[in-house]
Amino acid sequence: MSIKTYQPLSLCDRWTQENNELVNKWKQQEGGAEAVSHNHNQTHLRWCSSEFHKLSRKIQGIPPLVDHAQLELTVVYNACLCSVALSQFSEADLLLSQATERVVTVIQMTGDDPISSDPPAFWKTLLKSMGNTTFTSSVQHLLCLQWAVWLAKCQLKTIQEFQDELFSLFETLSTEFGDDERSSERGKSSDIPMLVMDPRRLIELLQTCTFIAQGAERLSEGQSSEALSGLQKASSLSAPRTLLAYTHHLSGLCLASMSCPQMALQCYRMALETDSWCVCALYQSILIYRELENTQAEIQALRLLHSTLLLPSATEPPLAGTPLLSPSVLLCSQSLNRMLSVPSALSVLHSLAQKCVLHGRVSEGVEYYLDLLAALHSDDQHGSPSQVHAKDPPLPRLPELYLEAGAALLTARRPADCVALCDEVIGTTLELLPEKLVLEEPEEKFEVETRTVGAEGEDRMKMLLWTGAAYLLQGHCHTHLRDWKQAVTHYTRCINLLVKVHFKKKGFQPQIPSADMVGKQGTDLCILQRLKGLSLAGRGISFSQTGQLREALRDLHLSLQAVPDCVGAGLWCGEVLWRLGRRQEAAACWEKTWSFPAQSSVESLRLYLQEPQSGPLLDSTELRHRIHELGSTLSA
Repeated sequence: MSIKTYQPLSLCDRWTQENNELVNKWKQQEGGAEAVSHNHNQTHLRWCSSEFHKLSRKIQGIPPLVDHAQLELTVVYNACLCSVALSQFSEADLLLSQATERVVTVIQMTGDDPISSDPPAFWKTLLKSMGNTTFTSSVQHLLCLQWAVWLAKCQLKTIQEFQDELFSLFETLSTEFGDDERSSERGKSSDIPMLVMDPRRLIELLQTCTFIAQGAERLSEGQSSEALSGLQKASSLSAPRTLLAYTHHLSGLCLASMSCPQMALQCYRMALETDSWCVCALYQSILIYRELENTQAEIQALRLLHSTLLLPSATEPPLAGTPLLSPSVLLCSQSLNRMLSVPSALSVLHSLAQKCVLHGRVSEGVEYYLDLLAALHSDDQHGSPSQVHAKDPPLPRLPELYLEAGAALLTARRPADCVALCDEVIGTTLELLPEKLVLEEPEEKFEVETRTVGAEGEDRMKMLLWTGAAYLLQGHCHTHLRDWKQAVTHYTRCINLLVKVHFKKKGFQPQIPSADMVGKQGTDLCILQRLKGLSLAGRGISFSQTGQLREALRDLHLSLQAVPDCVGAGLWCGEVLWRLGRRQEAAACWEKTWSFPAQSSVESLRLYLQEPQSGPLLDSTELRHRIHELGSTLSA
């Protein structure tokens, strides 16, 4: 009889001791002076989780008893918390379900009414039904974990329904635990089951993460002011600096969407001051500078972002010990991930190179382009693999980067280096070019007759454009060197490639594309027309330098048909007309060219598609003087 009387107590003591030993083993690692690797931490966490689950199954092997309820729910809390930390949410849900069913059994044994099965209603009724029983706080601890699972599974509507009760848990549990000294003494008692994480710390984390997740969701739905209100509450809570930085960052996104760019910049600055690793705030600052057309600030921020992305994650100052529950486990919504993402280091380097070349810092831009090409040819991943990268803007394909770098080198007055890069492009693509390529309306299908079989028509189109652009740049290089014969040769090679492309409307024969088809066919046809216009302009200018004025006039007219707003072609067309004695036509041509609308942004064009800044140039002041003299002569 005595054995039957004391055995449950003996089992309870043994299970309590086993639970506390596991908790102490975890806390020894968590509070260690030396940081441990992520893999080692995960291995230890999986071991602890397995042991807590084993202990839970032992306890659940006997019928639920009021005397064992606190121990059982504490072990379930520890096991479930480990499961959540390992992102094993289904396992955590099952554990919570089994534990609450046993709690309901105990309550019903004491004579209370049945409880609803709807999750929020279930928890509300369960808490109300328990009153002030000895294990009420243990059930509240489990409710914290249910909150964590809902949050991790992005069930924000469920949290919203139950938010008042959830947010009031902190005050309830603070009253239960008392001050830190009493809580510490409670944890040292060997006969009280220990918790692997203080529920108050868990609730603080959950509150902040909930505000962040809700803010991101509201912001994605266009509810910027509502999102901002919740995020401001979150920024006043006690939370890890990473999360506080996120609240400032998301507040900045809200203000940016509300057309308050300067206030948004202040929020991004606060995010970076709170956590220097909040690179998403730095990236959003770049977008604001771009919007405000503050190019120098944008370039400086791009340089800082690039250098930060190159730092391996291991260089981040290690924290003492390893936290059990990472905020990243709780914050995994697509909306939030999108708002926290940044481009890759290579993409940032490309933007930096492009910006520098377009805005007068050409030598810097060239070095960045060369660094970019070197990185692409190396095995270096160029940044931390754990970084979440934005999908925009995509990095151009390698031949395009070669062409952009070549254009930058030409702008920097390094034509020989530009020719070398273009030779690389031509050597790679020339043998793969189609003999003929037909674009069909309306689906842009490709009919290709080639020497080599197996490549898609769209890729062949791009290869043709890349090769044509390489010949165009080489023509510009020879123009820069005043080698007019070689310039004409390379411009002609570009033109001969481009006329291989035809456009076919239904019911009509294929024809060479014209400027009025560009809007119908999209980017590739637009590039083709621009390449054609620039190559004809270049060849026309080269002819003008060797006295072949009629050939020059023909090419310049064709250039303006392909690209009506080509300034170089317009000015040189007037110059050739002037030399041919057709001075009134020349004056009209110059006036028309000066009336061309300025392009909204030079950055809308790839570097190799922009008009060259080297070679023979005409002085608009002198041309206006000629027109003035012509007018004086005619009036006299």
